[in-house]
Amino acid sequence: MLHDMLTREIGRSGIQASAIGLGTWAIGGWMWGGTDETRSIEAIQASIDAGVTLIDTAPAYGQGLAEEIVGKAIQGRRDEVVLATKCGLVWHTQKGNHFFDYDGKPVHRYLGKDAIVYEIEQSLKRLGTDYIDHYITHWQDPTTPIEETMEALELLKSQGKIRSVGASNTSPEDVAAYVAAGQLDAIQEEYSMVKRDIETSLVPLCLKNDVSILSYSSLALGLLTGKIGPERVFSGDDQRKDNPRFSQENRQKVARLMEAIAPVAETHGATKAQVVIAWTLQQPGITFSLCGARTPEQGVENAQAGRIRLSSSDLQTISKAAETHLTQLAA
Repeated sequence: MLHDMLTREIGRSGIQASAIGLGTWAIGGWMWGGTDETRSIEAIQASIDAGVTLIDTAPAYGQGLAEEIVGKAIQGRRDEVVLATKCGLVWHTQKGNHFFDYDGKPVHRYLGKDAIVYEIEQSLKRLGTDYIDHYITHWQDPTTPIEETMEALELLKSQGKIRSVGASNTSPEDVAAYVAAGQLDAIQEEYSMVKRDIETSLVPLCLKNDVSILSYSSLALGLLTGKIGPERVFSGDDQRKDNPRFSQENRQKVARLMEAIAPVAETHGATKAQVVIAWTLQQPGITFSLCGARTPEQGVENAQAGRIRLSSSDLQTISKAAETHLTQLAA
């Protein structure tokens, strides 16, 4: 039996959003082998139709491309979505810390006030809106004090350009500094059945301070979908090609995990991937799960995961299977 879409509040912001969020990194095409705009717009709209209100994007996804695509997809439907985007990965200035090169252009991590004030205007333009519901520092900048960054974000909030503040790729020290400097409503971190280190580092801190956690890579780049078998071969610029997490041996362990959770999926009339996402959302402190989708079908499948409620015995079965099959997984 499917329930209503699970909704939760982003920190103490008063903003309610669907527990399943649509992540748009793949839609930007960068590191995912290009993008198909029409298909991406359809994927976003299908996700909204299926009850997803939280849409997460960033200027860095294709250097503005993902934001532009999201902007087109939500035209005329802005009030139906809770829009999250990011700042802090910049290519308009060389300040801060050099991070990587994109198409021969240097990209820096920089969270100075001047850049944040500039970046928000660019994002608003690309997204075709005059406010962002949740504004996130994408990567942390060791050259700028968090107080200065937070001051800039509080200014944008007072101007009505953003409604809440988030931070991504953080350390416990970063989170403590943000909490001390103002109202931090959420952090965004990688978390999945195969990557659970934040349970001991960041989760307790967030629970104590009413900070939500938006988890990304809940399906570990597709490893936990149950669709990537031991025989699958990765080619070209696919980031999974030489990733030790996708070793033959790991995929065999994941296949055994999938066998163990198949009965739970059957009980709920769900796919194994949906059960993995639902389990993720029922872990302590994990408020939202961001799931990528490049086709309408994927968008709808992800959305349905937010309508599953696992029983405590379901959760036990899955956690036990994860413990059995995933403890020795190579990172």
